[in-house]
Amino acid sequence: MSLIKATKNAVSPGGKHGLGNSESRDPIGYAVLALNKLAQSEFIDKLGLRKQTEKGVFTVTRSGFKVAGTAGRAFAKKGKKGAAGVRVPAANPTGVFDLTPTEDEQMLVDVVGEFAEEMLRPAAADANEACAAPEELLKASLEIGLPILGVPEKLGGISEERSAMAGALVAEALAKGDMGLAVAALAPGAVATAISLWGTEQQQETYLPAFTGEDVPAAALALNESRPLFDVLAPQTRATKADGGYVINGVKTLVPRGADAELFVVGAELDGKNVLFLVESGTEGIEIEGDPAMGVRAASLTKLTLTDVKVDSDAILGATDGTTYLEAVRLSRLAWCALAIGTGQAVLDYVKTYVNEREAFGEPISHRQSVAFMVANIAIELQAMRLITYKAASRAAQGKDFAREVALARKICADKGMQIGLDGVQLLGGHGFVKEHPVERWYRDLRAVGLVEGGVLV
Repeated sequence: MSLIKATKNAVSPGGKHGLGNSESRDPIGYAVLALNKLAQSEFIDKLGLRKQTEKGVFTVTRSGFKVAGTAGRAFAKKGKKGAAGVRVPAANPTGVFDLTPTEDEQMLVDVVGEFAEEMLRPAAADANEACAAPEELLKASLEIGLPILGVPEKLGGISEERSAMAGALVAEALAKGDMGLAVAALAPGAVATAISLWGTEQQQETYLPAFTGEDVPAAALALNESRPLFDVLAPQTRATKADGGYVINGVKTLVPRGADAELFVVGAELDGKNVLFLVESGTEGIEIEGDPAMGVRAASLTKLTLTDVKVDSDAILGATDGTTYLEAVRLSRLAWCALAIGTGQAVLDYVKTYVNEREAFGEPISHRQSVAFMVANIAIELQAMRLITYKAASRAAQGKDFAREVALARKICADKGMQIGLDGVQLLGGHGFVKEHPVERWYRDLRAVGLVEGGVLV
């Protein structure tokens, strides 16, 4: 595609300090550069500060700086308060069990697949080490319409009907390039889709123009919490009524691109029910810090701390009886299942080539039955994951109950996705343990499927 060819060069390293010619270093980048320069100086040896300085460089590059919420842009409120928002109709059922993508869906998948192959895959290793997606790559993802995939046409998007199926196909195609970069690219669209699905007229007219314009804000769905036996349906983040609005207290973890985000959709308990809140990053009481994990590192995962964060009465997104929150959880799990399928497909493609080319005792190791059976089993489990996920996404798009299907998809994608990653590492032998080959990264990424809640949704 001409779009992809035009943007490919912009992501290639070059210019001063390894930055692209059109890139500029962010504040953390300047700080890290300064610390590195200091660490290389002989002056700190004279002062006896070598050990402390090197520790500082390590800590900053590993976890990032702890910062207050970024003020970002001011979202001026528009539209009629309390009025119902625009909704896209459910997809029409075909009456037959046919999960073949429509012509429009296939065109979208082809474009996204080429983008993933030509831009995400080459940038993945460096993004994993840096715990950040290249800025130019994120800009390129906006140009192929990822943030507006679930936004109605009437509001500047491209959705004519519920887009759960298209969203699943796109997430799968992106994850075949890299799951971490896929999450980073999809996070803003998750918030735009959530506002499209459940927002009032005021919320849609206030926030969606930013997502359909040229300067799309970073944003994220924050549901996950870091505690033993965490249950997404029993969050410890609490919201209480106060002064005509609400006060939110709690900690959310594994929030993608939180340091750059200008808008969050935060899950919290309100009067015994789980509710979603729209929270702007500039709100007083928000604190963000790096929260890197073993996998999905390119998504710049962060911890979001909310301390007496005050929001208006119209900050609630959707219903207050828990139904909207539950649907968000299910749609998010669908997205993670699709990501697992894409990453699992990447593992399968890679190991097939490897076992056919790797020779032992004068012949390819794929001639050994134990190896061939393991590769075949990956293909079998991957197809099972794909079918149940597609079925759940299809029912969601048609407005049907998909609770059973998404529960089955979540279970099989978490269990079998992890097994696919493990088998991929095993098939590469010693090569599966080293970073020269990407399978060890895919193995770590696949572990997130059964653990992470929120972040993205279809």
